[in-house]
Amino acid sequence: MPLLNLVLVLIVIGVLLWLVNTYIPMDSKIKTILNAVVVIAVVIWLLQVFGLLGSLQNITVG
Repeated sequence: MPLLNLVLVLIVIGVLLWLVNTYIPMDSKIKTILNAVVVIAVVIWLLQVFGLLGSLQNITVG
């Protein structure tokens, strides 16, 4: 993935998270959980993009 695409995806995710936090009325606990989930998902995605985390396709839940 080219670096420009990576930066654009991160900007879009950041703007969407900011929009949700600013304009959607939610309890602060829910916003904190939502922010944590998004940050964890982005970090895992970045680790996969840079090849530092192996493929997660073989992991099954249940």
